[in-house]
Amino acid sequence: MAKRFERKAEKLQLQPLPQGLLHASFNFQSNASLNSFSQQHFRHIPRSLGQILQHARTQELHLRFSTGRWDAESWGARPWSGAKEGGTGVELWAWIDAETDKEWIILNHALSGLFCASLNFIDSTRTTRPARTFNPAGAYQTFSQSNLHLLHGALPREVVCTENLTPFLKLLPCKGKAGISSLLDGHKLFDASWQSMAIDVRPVFPKDGSESIIEMEQTVDIVLDIERSKRPRGNPIPRPIPTEDLICDTSKPYSSPDACYPLDVTATQSWSLSEIFGRPIKGSCLATDFQGSPVESVCINVPNGQDVYSSTDPTNNKGSTGASRCYLVPDSEPFDLTLPQPTFQPTHSLPPPPLYASRSFTGHGQEKGGVQSLLTNPSATTPISFIYFESLPWFMKPYIHTLKAQLLTSNSPNPNLIESMYYRPALDRERGTQLELRITVPAASTLRLTYDFDKAILRYTEYPPDANRGFDVAPAVVRILSPTAEEGATDSEAVYLRTTSLLLSLPTPDFSMPYNVIILTSTVMALAFGMIFNLMVRRFVGADEVPGYDLGRVKAKIRGRIVMARDRLLRREKKSQ
Repeated sequence: MAKRFERKAEKLQLQPLPQGLLHASFNFQSNASLNSFSQQHFRHIPRSLGQILQHARTQELHLRFSTGRWDAESWGARPWSGAKEGGTGVELWAWIDAETDKEWIILNHALSGLFCASLNFIDSTRTTRPARTFNPAGAYQTFSQSNLHLLHGALPREVVCTENLTPFLKLLPCKGKAGISSLLDGHKLFDASWQSMAIDVRPVFPKDGSESIIEMEQTVDIVLDIERSKRPRGNPIPRPIPTEDLICDTSKPYSSPDACYPLDVTATQSWSLSEIFGRPIKGSCLATDFQGSPVESVCINVPNGQDVYSSTDPTNNKGSTGASRCYLVPDSEPFDLTLPQPTFQPTHSLPPPPLYASRSFTGHGQEKGGVQSLLTNPSATTPISFIYFESLPWFMKPYIHTLKAQLLTSNSPNPNLIESMYYRPALDRERGTQLELRITVPAASTLRLTYDFDKAILRYTEYPPDANRGFDVAPAVVRILSPTAEEGATDSEAVYLRTTSLLLSLPTPDFSMPYNVIILTSTVMALAFGMIFNLMVRRFVGADEVPGYDLGRVKAKIRGRIVMARDRLLRREKKSQ
């Protein structure tokens, strides 16, 4: 029975987007028996990560590395319903079987070393305990779930780079050497308009009483600019298109052989995997089902009328909607996929998001400020309910009595829009502010959520090296509530979305003044020390006590110099007369 659930799988989903963009979603899954995992038989789960989870008593782990912003207005709904997406920077939340934060600190420090990230900076001031936003993604037994504690932390300032991608690839079965992971190159991945790397580990206790399993899922989502990705790596500088290669718009009245208005062909240009990622797929990597039969690991969402060519002749299966084609990747041969010049508009196949969310600062000055969040329900018939979660730093002190929710179509706030609230105030230099709201937005309406806050003054040692840049505030997390599911129930298909991070400007002292004080103090101390040292070390003696020193000769020499100076002055006076 254990071997039935122990498997590894991978899948690449390609989705053309408007404006000449391509969304590529890489998904890797590994399942193992929970009994073998507890006995440290790391066959399908990497040993480096598995031992960390066991030592920190972590039952469920969710780790995110993200850069950029998902443009919901142009790209539609988020991939994986936002469940595999994190806020800008690094975001971590886990269910830990412990009463104190000791295991949480151990987990942060261990993951920091494993992924070459600054997760060790997630201390008590950046740690929260969400009460309503996150639910366990795994299925737990009733007695085990009561002992779990959820902890959440975020580092919006963390820069995601190749140092985080390399350990991510080492956790994969083929280490990025074969399968769809061979396309993951740091130069292409971090040149994307938006990218997100996710790691999810969760246990599953089947209700039928069968053997429990542990699931590990790694996901990479990127949005690539096709034109920029096709530039050669050795010569990436864009250059003007030759005149003979320009495609002109002949409908313009001034169109002639000497005047050309170029057409925007970015959205209709052809591409292939080897052109975008710089290489084809290097064979398959454990792309089989439970029975060991090969499965399609590369899929692309295009209409039936669009031609798609592959380097081999695999089986071409179309989805039930006729908008998806999946391909088998050969075991030992390179696989490439080519899409000729598209003849369709990608916007027709993109589902709209259930909610639009944006957040920004208001006010001016260095003492006070405000936060404004705009939440838009695009549905014309159905209201939408969601949990709005914010984690604020301790030096950002909000006034809850100024919290207002107002529809843009109304002139006065409506307190009934906020159904419930969970608020945990901050403690200076100990913990941040936690705010969770349950809000319902009517159909075809936009809600504006505002509140005021004060800015605290930090100690000069608490400022970063680039203090004038500002302090990053973690993005807000929005969890869409299903009309049929309860708020505290396990919901594996929950929809999440995040706003962008904010940059908070605090009162910043003039750091040049300490430098000036140090320089002046050092100079005074050096002069005083030199004078005292000379008085203590040097021995003063009379001139006649020095051997070989003729005092009469020195006096005669000085007298002669004085006479010469007097004669020069007399000559100058005679000449002037």
